[in-house]
Amino acid sequence: MTSTAIPLSVLDLVPITSGSTARQAIANTIDLAKRAEAAGYQRYWLAEHHLNPGVAGTTPALLIALIANATRTLRVGSGAVLMGHHTPLSVVEQFGILDAVHPGRIDLGLGRSGFRRLQERGTVTSATTSAPIPAAPAPSGRRTDNGLLIPPPFSLARLIGSPRAALQIGLLQQPKAETPDYADQIDDILALIGGTYRGADGTEAHVVPGEGARLDVWILGSSGGESAEVAGRRGLPFAANYHVAPSSVLEAVEGYRAAFRPSATLTRPHVSVSADVVVASTDQEARELATGYAPWVRSIRSGEGAIKFPTPDEARSFEWSSDDQALVQDRLDTQFVGSPDRVADQLGILATETGADELLITTITHDHRDRIRSYELLADEWAARNQLARVG
Repeated sequence: MTSTAIPLSVLDLVPITSGSTARQAIANTIDLAKRAEAAGYQRYWLAEHHLNPGVAGTTPALLIALIANATRTLRVGSGAVLMGHHTPLSVVEQFGILDAVHPGRIDLGLGRSGFRRLQERGTVTSATTSAPIPAAPAPSGRRTDNGLLIPPPFSLARLIGSPRAALQIGLLQQPKAETPDYADQIDDILALIGGTYRGADGTEAHVVPGEGARLDVWILGSSGGESAEVAGRRGLPFAANYHVAPSSVLEAVEGYRAAFRPSATLTRPHVSVSADVVVASTDQEARELATGYAPWVRSIRSGEGAIKFPTPDEARSFEWSSDDQALVQDRLDTQFVGSPDRVADQLGILATETGADELLITTITHDHRDRIRSYELLADEWAARNQLARVG
C-alpha cells in the first residue's frame, strides 16, 4: 500500500439536499470548509455545474471568495473553471482579485466543458436536438493487480441527446460565438498571469489584478486526451477524475506523464486523483448514508440534471429498471463506502495504481452532520496511518 503521507483534499459540488435550499447548501459548504481545515485537508475545491436543481455550485470564483474569507490556511480553488464558458481574461481577472485578497492560497483549476466538446463535434446543435438512447452497457470491468476496479466506459449518448445539454450551451455562450482552442486558452491564461501576453499586432496586455498572481494552475481531465496532453506539455499539475470517469483514470494519468515536460512550475509530474467516498463508523452505517447516491447519479446521467440529494428512504422509493441500474453501476462499484479502515485501504490502492501525489475526496450525504463526520473520520484514519508509518 502507498504511503498515507499523500495529502487529502476536498472537492465540493455544493449539493442541495431534499427539503433544503441553495442558501442552506452554501452555508453548509462554508461550514464544511472550516471543518476540513481543522481536520487537516490541504485544498478545498469547488466544481462548476449549471442547470442542476440539486447543485448550487455554479460559480467557483464567488464560492472561493466566501470560503477563503471563512478560513485561514486552507488552499481554496476551482475544480474546475470550464473554459468553454469563459475567456482567459475574465478568468485571470477573477482569480487575480482572489489572489490579491488571499495571496498564495488560491488554486486555479481549469477544465473543458463536456457539452462544449459535443457542440464542437456537431453533435448538439439546438434545444430540439434528440438522439436515440441505447441500452446502457451491462456492468463489467477489470481489476488491476492491486484490486482497483476499472469499469467499462460510460456512453454519453443520453447526455448528447438531452434537450438540457443544448439549452445549457445556448445560455452559456454569446450568439454565434466560436469555442477557442483549449490549448490556446491555457496559453493565454499563463501569458496573462506571467505578464508576457501580446496581441496579434504585438500590443501588450497587463491584467491588474492578475498579472504576477501567486496562483497554482492545474489542469483537470477525465481521459488521456487533450487535457492530459496540455497539462503535460506545459509542465502543470494534473487532476484525474476517478469519481466521474473511473474507466479512463489510468489512461488519463499515463497520458499526462507521457506528455510531461519540466517547467518553471514543476520538474516532475504531479497528479491528484479524485474519489467518491462515504465513511461512517461501520460499513453498514456508511452504506445506509450512501443510499441516495444511485438515484442522484441516475438523474445526472439521464440528462435531466442532478436532483436534490434524497434521504435513504426517499431513495428506496424510486422505481428502478434494469437499464437504470446499468446506467449507474460503474459509479456505484467505484464509490468507496465503509468504515474508516475499509475506505482508507481502498484509497491506498487507488493512490498506488495511479501513482497519485494527492487525493481529492468528494462526499455527499443527505444530512450535513453525516457529511462532516465522513470527512473527519477519514482524516483521522489517514493521519493515524501516517503516524504509524513514521514510527515504523
